[in-house]
Amino acid sequence: MVHANSLYGPLDPAPDAGYEDPPARMGFFTDTSVCIGCKACEVACKEWNDVPESGLDLLGMSYDNTGALTANSWRHVAFVEQPRPSGWATPAFEDTPAGPPVSAATATFGAETATHTGTDPGIPSGSPGAAARMVGGSEFLGMPGAQPPGRGTGMEGRSDFRWLMMSDVCKHCTHAACLDVCPTGSLFRTEFGTVVVQEDICNGCGYCISACPYGVIDQRKDDGRAWKCTLCYDRLGAGMTPACAQACPTESIQYGPLEELRGRAAARVATLHGRGVSQARLYGHDPNDGVGGDGAFFLLLDEPEVYGLPPDPVVTTRDLPKMWKRAGLAAVTMAAAAAVAFIGGRP
Repeated sequence: MVHANSLYGPLDPAPDAGYEDPPARMGFFTDTSVCIGCKACEVACKEWNDVPESGLDLLGMSYDNTGALTANSWRHVAFVEQPRPSGWATPAFEDTPAGPPVSAATATFGAETATHTGTDPGIPSGSPGAAARMVGGSEFLGMPGAQPPGRGTGMEGRSDFRWLMMSDVCKHCTHAACLDVCPTGSLFRTEFGTVVVQEDICNGCGYCISACPYGVIDQRKDDGRAWKCTLCYDRLGAGMTPACAQACPTESIQYGPLEELRGRAAARVATLHGRGVSQARLYGHDPNDGVGGDGAFFLLLDEPEVYGLPPDPVVTTRDLPKMWKRAGLAAVTMAAAAAVAFIGGRP
């Protein structure tokens, strides 16, 4: 029986799918603030799941050689090269500068204000010299060193350029449109709340591809069937950690009960905010969002669009009941009109 909220809103997907006394819902929390772009997750995923290679050529987008999630790339490490204007993390200067728009005197005045910048690393308040050096614009600092920026040369030596790295994956949505539209039952909900493709009964119709609000699922060109991350369903059944999370050296990819991960993620965001990283935010964690919350959610350091993620994803089947009602009403109206025309036309 379809419940009133089966297509939208907060939901525990495993019981809704018919499982009795299922285990805790499992998922991923990906903390992009500690991702180093090593691609160990990509390699581990391909090795464990026997995913074919997806090309060895660089795409001209930094060190990204996969480009997106595809049938042959169930994990995709994005490299976002992001320039930042000098002094972007410092508070606005008080009053209107009398000299040039950004003069050394103005920068010095801004650094001596009582407002604490709160960044770590960053330009500490009360450092007029460091603030004045920032007005010179970008500065080439050479090739990356062995230490994170700011540790080897001091905070005032930070670059105005940064990499944002993120290991993307299927979101295993609470309300999975791909599962809703599959005509063969190839996609199914597991007892862990994840969504898996049974490739042996996939007919290659492609309905799931157009239904996914994240653009995750893809068809393999040589056989036409749909493929995506299974969250290592075979490993979960054996009590093992998914291959990507097992291989991650920085624990950027964390696996566990979803509720526990959400609490851990909230604490991490609070920590980053306390260190002055005000841009840190969670994505896909809210059960009240357009997909009922994701089974794989992220901590981001910028807007979702920067990472190639939709800002407000909505399950594409959410409005199906309204659509069917309107279609039924239209059909009844047309039938009534035809009957009136037929009866009215008789002598």
